[in-house]
Amino acid sequence: MAVPLPVKLAILISVLAGSLLVMLYRVHQATQFSSVDPRGDSPVENARELDALNTKTKHARRMMKEKRDQIEREAEENDETIEAEEEEEEPRKPMNIVLFYADDWRHDTLGAAGNPVVKTPVLDALAKEGVRFTENCVTTSICWVSRATLYSGQYLARHHFEMLGRGRTVEVNGTKTEMKFEVPQNETIYSLLKQKAGYSVGHSGKLGLWVPMDDALNFDFFIDEDGWHWRQLGNRMWHITEKNTADSLRYLMTRDKTKPFFLNVAYFATHAVDGNVKQYMPQNESMSMYVNDTIPIPKTATDEAWQKMPPFFGDYNEGRTRWRWRFDNYSKHQTMMKNYYRMATEVDTSVGIILKQLEQSGELNNTLIIFTTDNGNFHAEHGLADKWYPHQESIRVPLIIKDPRMDPEFRGTTNSELTLNIDLTATILAAAGLEPLPSMMGRDMSVLYRKGGLEKSAEAAAVAAQSRRKAHTPTDKRQYPQPASDGEGKYHSGSEYSWRTEFFYEHPMHTNPSYIPASEALVRKDYKYFYWPNFRYEQLFDIRNDPGEMNDLFNSTNPVHQRKLKEMRKRFVELKMMAHSDLSVIL
Repeated sequence: MAVPLPVKLAILISVLAGSLLVMLYRVHQATQFSSVDPRGDSPVENARELDALNTKTKHARRMMKEKRDQIEREAEENDETIEAEEEEEEPRKPMNIVLFYADDWRHDTLGAAGNPVVKTPVLDALAKEGVRFTENCVTTSICWVSRATLYSGQYLARHHFEMLGRGRTVEVNGTKTEMKFEVPQNETIYSLLKQKAGYSVGHSGKLGLWVPMDDALNFDFFIDEDGWHWRQLGNRMWHITEKNTADSLRYLMTRDKTKPFFLNVAYFATHAVDGNVKQYMPQNESMSMYVNDTIPIPKTATDEAWQKMPPFFGDYNEGRTRWRWRFDNYSKHQTMMKNYYRMATEVDTSVGIILKQLEQSGELNNTLIIFTTDNGNFHAEHGLADKWYPHQESIRVPLIIKDPRMDPEFRGTTNSELTLNIDLTATILAAAGLEPLPSMMGRDMSVLYRKGGLEKSAEAAAVAAQSRRKAHTPTDKRQYPQPASDGEGKYHSGSEYSWRTEFFYEHPMHTNPSYIPASEALVRKDYKYFYWPNFRYEQLFDIRNDPGEMNDLFNSTNPVHQRKLKEMRKRFVELKMMAHSDLSVIL
């Protein structure tokens, strides 16, 4: 193995310096003479020896300087070569990108995540070939807000799409105006990929906004299917997951083959059909699955857990209403969860069909594959169903990424960083060679599994700083907030060489505070702070020791909890203000 030039330089300098020290020591000895030398030599002879040693010393110094200058020149030339290689990676064919984007599917509805019942062999295999992110979360747990975040790369606080089909409602001089989707159409992920990166862009499935989009600006292929499980289309009765699959295949077979492509396969499954007594209606072929399985009842699916919810959670709360639809007795819970899992397995099968098509067309090995979902789901935990609130079951969602650029050592691994749905946009754009817009608030997740990951990048930066090499200059000019004042720098939104360790969560009120109250949170891996704005109600949970979020520590007299509450309340306000600002920040 070749020795790096900086190491050569250090070794040679050490050797020459050692020789020089020997010579200097001999000079020192030579100068310590008296008028009568013990050996009987005359002072003149000692002076001659001194002159000879001085001459040798000067020669050694000159040699060392010349050699050092030569090695430094070689090192600089080598660094320039390395920098050129780093800045100009080997040109590769533009990657295709496929996003499998399911609905109402929480983090543990995967065999790979340890679920003992659900069967997801395709996604499990994908996890073995890529990275599964175990702490991936959404910044708002509801379909349309999460999808608006994907399309914009922004928090709800910035894109403002708080109500399906309407966006936010603004009142000016007594006149109310529904603002719809306020993100400029030329700044969506679809438009940027199509117009800036030259991609063919396809969307099949649930767009999830219920507002007009500029199809010509955003899409080359667009099919929006939402809100149903079974429907008569022409002479055939279709299941929506079958339709999502067929539309995706149609796009892949008919797309412009001269361009790289982006396809969002936006499944409606595993979302229920709201208001239908059956809720989950799988394909007929799936009904034999899970017949003999027993679905475990969650530990926090108890009346005690429901009673521990804040006092403003009553029977009119929509989460409680949907719990009655699905989970208010054992038999109903078994039926609903088996049908939910059947629909999850159907999505898994669909993913396999589409991946097989990519393989047969020769595109699979040049395609970035992402599987994730728009929000989590309560399966009776806390006496609730569906999503909305800041609990773990609601905000944590699966994320699997298989990337042709991935370092081999990361394949088949898990990553526990706090990745977010705002990061999806930046990751997809970066894969297509685009920088995120200044208004976007997430970051490229590929830094976690490429070029050694963030830790290796930090080490490389440190080595560059200590050598004569020019430091890497980031092209992303967005800023990171300062770390929290507590934790001695432990809690932060990230930096160029570190990933976030906390984030702000938000969800708006719907209809009225008794129906779906607004909720916000500061989320960390050890503690979580809840704030319910409609009632100015606070909660604190030690989620490391209380992962079920059963024991509210707000009234704890423990000084550690009191201090933690005070610190997290302060940091919560800071990050909330950042999210609601116009600053170009990464959160």
